[in-house]
Amino acid sequence: MILREGKVIFLEKAKKASSGKEKNAKPKYNMLQNVGFMISISWKSKEKKIILICLLVICFSVLGNILNLYVTPAIISAVEERLPLDELILTIVIFAGALMLVGMATSYLNSNKLFGRVTVRCEILGMINKKSACTSYPNLYDEKFNALYSKTADAVKNNASASEAVWDTLTSLLTDICCFAIYVSLLSAIHPLMLLVVLATTVAAYFVNNYVGSYGYRHREEEAVYTTKLWYMRNKSTDWSAAKDIRIFGLREWFMELYTKALDGYTAFQNKVQGVLLWAHFTNILTAFLRNGIAYAYLIGLVLANDITVSQFLLLFSAVGGFTSYVAGIFGGLNTLHRQSLDISTVREFIEYPEPFELENGEALEPDEHGKYEIKLENVSFRYPGASEDTLKDINLTIHPGEKLAVVGLNGAGKTTLVKLICGLYDPTSGRVLLNGKDIRQYNRRNYYGMFSAVFQNFKVLAGTVAENIAQTVDGIDMELVKECAEKADLGDKIESLKDGYEAKLERTVFQDATSLSGGEIQRRMLARALYKKSPVIILDEPTAALDPIAESRMYMQYDEMTKGKSSVYISHRLASTRFCDRIIFIDGSRIAEEGTHEQLLRKKGRYAELFEVQSQYYREGEAANEEG
Repeated sequence: MILREGKVIFLEKAKKASSGKEKNAKPKYNMLQNVGFMISISWKSKEKKIILICLLVICFSVLGNILNLYVTPAIISAVEERLPLDELILTIVIFAGALMLVGMATSYLNSNKLFGRVTVRCEILGMINKKSACTSYPNLYDEKFNALYSKTADAVKNNASASEAVWDTLTSLLTDICCFAIYVSLLSAIHPLMLLVVLATTVAAYFVNNYVGSYGYRHREEEAVYTTKLWYMRNKSTDWSAAKDIRIFGLREWFMELYTKALDGYTAFQNKVQGVLLWAHFTNILTAFLRNGIAYAYLIGLVLANDITVSQFLLLFSAVGGFTSYVAGIFGGLNTLHRQSLDISTVREFIEYPEPFELENGEALEPDEHGKYEIKLENVSFRYPGASEDTLKDINLTIHPGEKLAVVGLNGAGKTTLVKLICGLYDPTSGRVLLNGKDIRQYNRRNYYGMFSAVFQNFKVLAGTVAENIAQTVDGIDMELVKECAEKADLGDKIESLKDGYEAKLERTVFQDATSLSGGEIQRRMLARALYKKSPVIILDEPTAALDPIAESRMYMQYDEMTKGKSSVYISHRLASTRFCDRIIFIDGSRIAEEGTHEQLLRKKGRYAELFEVQSQYYREGEAANEEG
């Protein structure tokens, strides 16, 4: 099952990557806006010094370039003028000392800039994590939201990511612009035609190299096909949860065959990329030869004509080389900044993604564990995005205060969807969900979530102690209540038997000495967590799927006692386990097909009675087989 589901996901990703037909939409924010965003984040995160450090780095970098430009011509000029030895040595010492001090200052500033960069990136990472953890539930299944979330990883994953590297890009770009302006003033004495030739060859070389050099970037979708395959095969072949399948079905050779094919394809792609890059290098050499050849010829002609001295020749030729590098640097910096701006814009679009629920505003609600709450679904229909039909249609249901309601039906009937509507995880496509007569969309949704303690089909064990997993907190744990809830969930004896008891750690991916719980024990732990929250409404969505029928029946009987005075909603495939409930609704055909107590539904001899008979017969046959055994 793991391999099959993973293969489907992998094929879908590969298909999207290989199509390459979808063009990137125009970013919401431009480069200047994104630079302003980064500056504002640094200001808010109390890392204002990174702005000052970057400005100082620019100043010292420009000063260093000027010193490097003048040092050799100055020394040669001193020799030409036959200055005394002590003055020549003093000139060398002054330049050497200045270069050393500038280099030390630049190195010191760059080292300290790293800390501010990391802080700003972590601030943005925190904003992303908060958005993904706290966003409205429907966004988690929104394709655009998930696509943005995937792309944000590239902007924050390491020191070279856009949210951090942009500071280096800005520093280098502004340094190049300042130096370019200085070098233009120096080269003003050169014939404009030669300056134009140098500029033209530089620009031509840059654009040719940029076009050819970005071949891999433009064909990143094609590369993604191979890298996705390689990562998929690597991850699945080393995934311990698939270890049994690999051994039992002899999948090793199949894995190797698929991996080899993907690797061969990736190698062929890289060979093609490297072949294209050769043309970029050839263009580089050709334009550099033309540019330097023309500059040499012109400047040597000026020297022979005694229009400039040897020291001036070195100064101007160095300026030509610097001018060339700074023109290329400005274009390259703008190109890099543009790419980084796209990543930063993606991050901003993700952080600012619209919320369908009132998560910050809305009417305040303070749920009372012993309060009386009526939840009513009024003409509720719900259709998942992209679906052609409603999962639920025209549902009218009232959950009375203190009532125990069971929701049953076949797989895919919409039972879990109904519970998500009750909990406010989804809003109806049409109709209303009311709490004591008021539409829940008016409430602060986070406050409304406080109404419920829930155990859903899918859940995660967090790295922490058993007590922390039950209390869902690290500080201020009520250990007496933790133990009480564990006992009620029939998990107390198991926890007490552990070496560290309630301090035993869970999740071996984090703790080497962690304890592993069985599926049934994990579900009991989730039940204990639901009890610890002390909410007025308890939701149990197949909470005992990993338990045998007898253990499940005993668990539900315990819950009947534990939830007295509270409203409860239970979902179960085993119809017999819901007998203790005040009312049972049977969902079929997207609607509430039958409703009543267990006995009333059996007397109706409808679909509920048919399914109950089938299940009863299965258990009777199982008991008979056990007796014969």
